Amino acid sequence: MNEADKKKQALITENLGLVHACAARFKGRGVEYDDLFQAGCVGLIKASEGFDESLGYAFSTYAVPAILGEIKRIFRDGGTVKIGRAAKEKARQLLKAKEELTNQLDREPTISELAEYSSMSVPETAELICAATPPLSLTAENEDNENQEMDIPVPSSDEGITDRLALHQVMQALDETDRNIINLRYFKGLTQTVTAKKLGMSQVQVSRREKVILLKLRELLSS
Repeated sequence: MNEADKKKQALITENLGLVHACAARFKGRGVEYDDLFQAGCVGLIKASEGFDESLGYAFSTYAVPAILGEIKRIFRDGGTVKIGRAAKEKARQLLKAKEELTNQLDREPTISELAEYSSMSVPETAELICAATPPLSLTAENEDNENQEMDIPVPSSDEGITDRLALHQVMQALDETDRNIINLRYFKGLTQTVTAKKLGMSQVQVSRREKVILLKLRELLSS
C-alpha cells in the first residue's frame, strides 16, 4: 500500500467518530440510524479522497460538510442509502473475506489488510464495509444481562453535544486538558483507554473528568 492510501486509511479510521456525531443530529427524523451512519461514511470517504493537507486546515473542518451533505442527500432520495446490486454482492464477498482473514490472523484485520487481501482500494473497502455493517451499539449486555457501556471509539449520541459547530464554539471556555479530552473522544473518536494513555491519565480519571466536562458543555450549549 502506498503512502497516499495509508493517509486515507488513517483519516477514515480515526474520524469515524465524526460520522456518529453528525448522524446523531438527524435521529428521530424518519430515517434509520444505520442508513444515516452509512451515508455519513460515504461522505467521510469522499472527504478523505479530496482533502489537501497543504491548505493548512484540519481534516475535520473539511469532512463535516461532506458527511452532512451525504446524510442530507438520503432525505432528498426518500430516506434510504442507494446501494446497487453489484455493490451489495461485493460487500457480501468482502464480509466473507474479512471472516477468512480474521481466522488467518487470529484478530480483526485492518482496512488496509482487508483491501490488499481483496485486491481493492482502501477507500472502496471502507465504503463497502460501512454499507454492509451496521454501526456498533453503545451498550452491550454483561453476564447478568445488564446493559453496560462499551469502551468503543464512538461519541455520545446526545444531540446537544454532537452538534459539532456549536461545540467548537463553547470549547473555547474549557482549559487545555479538558479541550484535549473532548477533542480526542468526540472529534477523533478514541476510546477512554486510548485517550488516557495519550494524556498520561488513567481511564477512570478520563471517565470522571469527561462527565464533568459534558455537564458543563450542556449548560453552555443550552444557555
